[in-house]
Amino acid sequence: MDTTEIDAPVVGVTVYPDRARVTRRGSIRLTAGEHRVRVAPLPLGLRRDSIRVGGRGAATVLGVDVSAWRQPRSTDAQVVGLERRRRELADELVEIEDADGIEDQRGDFLTRLAERAGGTYARALAAGDLTPADVAAFTDSVAGQLAESRRRRRGLARRRDELAEEMAAVERDLDAAHGKRAPDRLAADVTVAVEAADAEVELELTYLVDGARWQSSYDLRLVDDTVTVTWFGLVSQSTGEDWPECELALSTARPAATVGVPELSPWYLDRFRPATPRAAAAPMPVGMPPPAPGAAPAGGGGAARSAAPRPRMRESVAEVEQGVAAATYRPARAVAVPADGSEHRATIAVLELPARLDHVTVPVRAAEAHLRATVRNTSDHTLLPGAAAVFHGADFVAATRLPTWAPGEETELALGVDDRLRVERKLRRRSETRAALGSTRRREVDYRITVANHTPRPATVEVRDQVPVSRDEAVVVRETTVTPSPAERTELGELTWRLSLAPGESGEIALGFRVELAKGVELTGWRE
Repeated sequence: MDTTEIDAPVVGVTVYPDRARVTRRGSIRLTAGEHRVRVAPLPLGLRRDSIRVGGRGAATVLGVDVSAWRQPRSTDAQVVGLERRRRELADELVEIEDADGIEDQRGDFLTRLAERAGGTYARALAAGDLTPADVAAFTDSVAGQLAESRRRRRGLARRRDELAEEMAAVERDLDAAHGKRAPDRLAADVTVAVEAADAEVELELTYLVDGARWQSSYDLRLVDDTVTVTWFGLVSQSTGEDWPECELALSTARPAATVGVPELSPWYLDRFRPATPRAAAAPMPVGMPPPAPGAAPAGGGGAARSAAPRPRMRESVAEVEQGVAAATYRPARAVAVPADGSEHRATIAVLELPARLDHVTVPVRAAEAHLRATVRNTSDHTLLPGAAAVFHGADFVAATRLPTWAPGEETELALGVDDRLRVERKLRRRSETRAALGSTRRREVDYRITVANHTPRPATVEVRDQVPVSRDEAVVVRETTVTPSPAERTELGELTWRLSLAPGESGEIALGFRVELAKGVELTGWRE
């Protein structure tokens, strides 16, 4: 049975967080009977057990075999061009080295010639056989040739540096295309039985391939009380085959995840029994589980030509298909993804989410107030973890990372220091005394925290401070002044106040505490 090779380009790719499913499609006209149709080349990294064949036409798929398609060298056009250019650069570098060596020998010859001719010309001048003009002409000729030789060597050195830089760039491009440098590829041989005498058969081949991924990236832009979240998908791959502009989908499913529900095993507790010196190592307790295997604002310059405002530019977003346990996003614009590991961005969604603004200050660490936005995900999208650039209007203020953000959940965004809120924490009093009776020592401090609102709008400020916590019964901490009462406190001594300040208004917090030490106890961990 003869084998017929079919042209089946990549027509669709579904990218998962750690791999991709590639779809190839091609047509061929066949006569009645059995035929073997070859789809090649396929990347070496594909999972052979994931290959599936379907299609259309009056034919039946009898089977598919995967075999190695061995070649003397890579046939990828990009790799072929880069390797050819690397050979050309290497040849030119060798030629430059040869030319430089010739110029070096030329310079040595001219130098020795001038040295040997010196005595001969001196004797000829003394004998009257040569005139000074003859000597000067010879000297000028040698000097001119030496100067020209050195000029050529400088030019060769410059060209050598240029070629070395270009060679380094070619090597970097080849390293980026490492998945395509291997000459061998795989081929899928599909055996079909054609029923009609002359039938048009369309084959569709799908397979999973490693070396591909997509991850989330975000732009978070605060304008007034709304945060615009622009969700991007960054697609990269080094599978060994380039993906042209085709039907691209980004899926949140994880094909590598376990398909079984984890089972519980008994959890035993027992009294520790030290082993005797002659006892063997205790076996693993029965029932223990085995160890686990390793959006930018619209721009526009110039004066407006009419009083009507121009509408803001819109961004194309992906279509979403919600499945039972995962979602698939199809970007509105086709994206070509070469197999060089570079990231290519597609816009998934643009969401406008309500935000609640306030300020947070920890004056015991830094006397500054940070603007904070608490944002609720009111969309239907579960936003995946990813890097985020935070903008306050048109100003970039922070780089952060979003965790998984489910619908209905709130997250906090730090929007940088707001210098319009002035924070001050002062030590107003410090004393150290000894009790009249006994030998108990006391250390007492008193702080005043002042927050002033110089913004043009009311501000809610969350102030955080702390009192020390004793870890020894000989060290006793007692609060002396906490005014006003904190809204929250923890067992670790952390105190939280919430101040509501009108424009131009100031708020004050008084915090004082005393530390009592028993006789002979030295205090560690103190700070002011």
